[in-house]
This record gives sequence, C-alpha cells and structure tokens, in this order.
Amino acid sequence: MSIVHLIADIPLFHGLPKEQIDDLAMIVTDQVFKKGEIIFSESDEGTGFYVVITGRVKIFKLSFEGKEQILHIFGPGEPFGETAVFAGEHFPANAEAMEESRIFFFPRESLIALIKKTPSLALNMLAILSRRLRRFAALIDDLSLKEVPGRLAAYLLYLSEQHKGSTDLQLAITKGQLASLLGTIPETLSRILAKMTAQGLVVSEGPHIRILDLEGLQVLAESGGHL
Repeated sequence: MSIVHLIADIPLFHGLPKEQIDDLAMIVTDQVFKKGEIIFSESDEGTGFYVVITGRVKIFKLSFEGKEQILHIFGPGEPFGETAVFAGEHFPANAEAMEESRIFFFPRESLIALIKKTPSLALNMLAILSRRLRRFAALIDDLSLKEVPGRLAAYLLYLSEQHKGSTDLQLAITKGQLASLLGTIPETLSRILAKMTAQGLVVSEGPHIRILDLEGLQVLAESGGHL
C-alpha cells in the first residue's frame, strides 16, 4: 500500500481531502524500529509526532530506582508524541518499540505550516488529544483511588469496549507489561486473576481472558476494587 493510502487510513487524518493527504505525504518520514529500540527518550526535544503503522509502541517513565511505569501502549493507526506539535517542548516520557514497528514521523514545523492552511487537521488532532486526556485521567483515577483488582477490572472493561463489547479478549501485551500498566507486580496480578477466576468473574488461559460476569466486573471496577 502506498504512503498516501496509509496516511489516508490513519484516523487522525480521516475526512481530509486528497490534496491535503498528498501534502502530508510530502512531509512524512517513514521509519522502522526494531524490537526494544528507543524511539525517543524523556527530555528529548519534541521536533514532531509519530503514528504507528504496524507493530506496537509503549510510552513509559522510569523512577530513580529504575522501575518502569507504562503509561500507554499504542498500536496501528494511533499517534503518539503529538503534544510536541502544539507545545514545542521536550517529550515528557520515553517511547520504545515493543516489536518491529513501522512508524511515520511528521516534523513539527512542516505540520504547523499545513495546519495554518487546513484548520480541520487541527480539529482532528484536538479530538484525538481530548479522548486521550479522558483516558489518562481515568488511569490516574484508577492508580490513585482503586485497589489493583479494581484497576484490572476497569482495564478488562476498557478492552471489551474497544472490541465492540466482546467478552473474549486476547491480551496484546505480556502479563508483566500489564502489571506495569496497572501499577503492580506480576505476582500480584496472577493472584488477582486466580481470585477472579475462583469467583466466576473471568477465565484466564495465558494471553486469553474470557469475561464470564460483565456486571460483576463493573461492580468491582466502580466499588474501589476489593475482592
């Protein structure tokens, strides 16, 4: 598939006329990152933003002790690092390819020039940022106010919503990475999954998780997370 068609398929650019897609194709840099390769580091200058075409990227921060906290995991079609376009500041976290990933990079100065000509592009980006801000606010709420079972329940409900209400879920990340995303350790996550299974809420087999009691998970997510 051509770069023009790939750009047109990115949700961020949906609805833009062909001539504006062509303009974006003129400024994009097509990159491939190997598994484990750093795309940018915290405090690097934000010279533009990225979109995942294939593969997955994790956004994370490291504590002084070297403990990793995953903030987001992005897959095909999702942008990241886009705050740099508007703020012109340094990246606030690290980005790493979780597997070999094809990434499109859009430089800030060239993109701003296009935005001045195409206000609808800015509106699309603001819509994406608004949805991400709501998700990030929910993450902060989960990490600060809920116990780990509630965080896991909320995450499984989020995955179900992303897959149009499906109760058969396939984790795209390892359980170690899921533990980091939920602010816990793998051993604690395994114990909680075992308790959820014993209570008839879910069935967990490797990366496959099937929700048995959707209402029970909702209660657990909303009640603070005590099993």
